[in-house]
Amino acid sequence: MKKNTGNLLLTLPISVVLLVLAASTKTLANEIGGENETIGKETLSPVSIIPESDKVAQIIAQKEPSSSSEESQLTSVSQLSDVQPSDWAYEALKSLIERYDCLVGSDTKYRGNRALTRYEFAAGLNACLDQVNKLIASSTSDLALKTDLETIQRLNEEFNAELTVLRGRLDTIEARTTELEANRFSTTTKLQGEAQFVVGGVLAGNNVVTKQPAPRTITFSERVRLILNTSFTGKDQLRLTLSGGNINSLGGVPNPRGTGTGLSTNNPTGGIFGTFDSRTADNASPSFGANQIVLGGIRYRFPVGKKTQFNIFAQSDGANEIGLSGPTNPFEGSASNGISRFSRRNMVYNYGDTGPGVAILHDLNKQFQLGLSYSAPNGDNPAPNNGLFTGRYVAFGQVTYFSPKKNFRLGLSYANTYSPAGTLGQGGTNFGPAAGSNLANSTISTNPANAARGIVDKGTVGNLYGLGALYKLNPRLAINSFVGYSAHRYLGQGDGQVWNWGVGLTSPDLGKKGSIGAIFVGVAPTLTALSKNVDLGAGKGQADKDTSLHVEGWYQYKLTDNIEVTPGFIWVTAPNSDTTNPGSVVGWLRTTFRF
Repeated sequence: MKKNTGNLLLTLPISVVLLVLAASTKTLANEIGGENETIGKETLSPVSIIPESDKVAQIIAQKEPSSSSEESQLTSVSQLSDVQPSDWAYEALKSLIERYDCLVGSDTKYRGNRALTRYEFAAGLNACLDQVNKLIASSTSDLALKTDLETIQRLNEEFNAELTVLRGRLDTIEARTTELEANRFSTTTKLQGEAQFVVGGVLAGNNVVTKQPAPRTITFSERVRLILNTSFTGKDQLRLTLSGGNINSLGGVPNPRGTGTGLSTNNPTGGIFGTFDSRTADNASPSFGANQIVLGGIRYRFPVGKKTQFNIFAQSDGANEIGLSGPTNPFEGSASNGISRFSRRNMVYNYGDTGPGVAILHDLNKQFQLGLSYSAPNGDNPAPNNGLFTGRYVAFGQVTYFSPKKNFRLGLSYANTYSPAGTLGQGGTNFGPAAGSNLANSTISTNPANAARGIVDKGTVGNLYGLGALYKLNPRLAINSFVGYSAHRYLGQGDGQVWNWGVGLTSPDLGKKGSIGAIFVGVAPTLTALSKNVDLGAGKGQADKDTSLHVEGWYQYKLTDNIEVTPGFIWVTAPNSDTTNPGSVVGWLRTTFRF
């Protein structure tokens, strides 16, 4: 009896270990290769140690009897429907079940091709050792037979190569994990980066103010962003963005802060086109000098319950922070997608510069989402007519609908904005969408003749309405559209009406998986009506007289997982909504590196 008991103590645990490894080694070795690659790519993202419920299958373990009727004890290998006598591990499984009563499952499938986790192995081994103790206590005389020892010897020899490879791979993983832990950037912060190289310039077109041809100068410029995402609880996120570059927007405003000279009243929209038409989306901030590093995008995000996300930002844009334009417009994207500012965002999103504020995103249910934000572009300025509540602000709200099949989205937006007289946003204008015609972006003070006639700018108010939709015709083709209307009020003077619309067609995975091609057609913000006594520079009551069409195309080719090359063009007919201006054409070649 003592001899048998000694054999049992020495051989049965070893037998159990080898039998378990025999049933799982090949699959586990394959899985280690995949895990090795994952560790190399994702070093900072949290890893769950709890198996997904739909992946949990048979566990090699002896468990206490369950009170649930759904779980039953296996007593024979024949009860496993996916194990056949011809299988290489059949005898090992048979021995575990019938000789050692050491395998339990909740169904009749073994799923032998599934990887065995270390947690499952530990649980199974522990349960089998408990069974060993029970057998010893019962003084069973035939616990370990010579045939068992021969089986152990044969399994050890048969799987010696696999076990050696497995041990080597585990040692490699442990060494790499130790190295990564020693050299990781931070335990709480993940660093992301974007670098853009842009070759582009004007191919055709005039300056709408001077009526002279715009310079046909091709430039090579760049912009870089470094993003620090920090989480303190695993559910929150503190985001800081460092950016700088020298990409000049071909349509836009002069630099109101970086030059120190203020905004020109004779040509308030600046740029080589003299208008916001053809303004690109990749340009560096017009408020700072070339390659001046700017800290922006300072935002802290955290959940409130399971359905609500709360954002507090000291320097950002509320509608952008909660991503309200993205769901209905595939032209939106950081350092990617659309070439122009207009194609990326409906006019209703463009009235706010960056500044402090708050934003809330709440899931009403599976189909509806509500977004609210309040931002004050000059909220950090303590001077009169500025500040968080007494200066310029944009209050924004949007309800977004997602169809059950996720192939249709619809967004209904509203914004209310106020700008005191004499204030300037970072875009160089105190009011307007920063896209489209000069009149659509003008106020009383941008017309020098008003001051000469004693007409004082008392500020502006805007009520903006937007509607956007996206429909996926099939996995390779989607159509999106938007329309925006703005009721402008020039305080103490009168009112104006501004419209814009656009339609885009995109083709995901065009030519290569991850690539995308697109074409966009629209009418940028245009002043369609104006009160008879208001003069914004074209004469009293004079609005834009013509329709300007914006046509844009681009193809974003995914060269690698981290490099995208995007050639594109912008063609604007009747720039500044004036048919006397010849059409303008811009060529653009953008290369984006992500790291």
